[in-house]
Amino acid sequence: MKNVRTFYKTLLAIGAGLCSIPLLTTQALTQPEATVTSIQPPRLIAARTTYNEVQVRQATYYFTLEVPATAKELQQVTLTQTQGSENISFDENSSRTFEGTSKREGQPLESKVTSDRQNRTVTVTFAQPVPAGKTVTIGLKPERNPTYDGIYLFQVRTFPAAGQRNGQYVGTGRLQFYQNISSE
Repeated sequence: MKNVRTFYKTLLAIGAGLCSIPLLTTQALTQPEATVTSIQPPRLIAARTTYNEVQVRQATYYFTLEVPATAKELQQVTLTQTQGSENISFDENSSRTFEGTSKREGQPLESKVTSDRQNRTVTVTFAQPVPAGKTVTIGLKPERNPTYDGIYLFQVRTFPAAGQRNGQYVGTGRLQFYQNISSE
């Protein structure tokens, strides 16, 4: 009987501790000294290519992100290729960034694009942080579309102006490429 009482006391203590977790989370969001990366992080709203046939050299891959009004300023974006039978190489000097979408281009944004081919990652760092409430598009120029058809996925992470090391996952861009079937 003594073991049963000890068991129930332990169970009650654990249950009370678990019930306090939502309260602590709410306090972290309302306490001014609490550090929260952003209430609503940026999000990937579109990914598309101008040409979806394999081996095309004139393609541009557009990744559009929305920075909500409640988000922190956006300083950096990484795009990591997580799927695809071929590692896509990019021409960093021909890639560009701008406000708006690929179909409604706004003001150009100064940025630096670097590529880590071994890790299949492209990093875009904005010269000036993108303020909350804006939509921004990254236009990456591949050296050419992949040789092999199929689905190619890019994991997108964003980093606020105040250096967060791991970034926030904001979505996966999906590009699909097809074999060029000519009618002879």
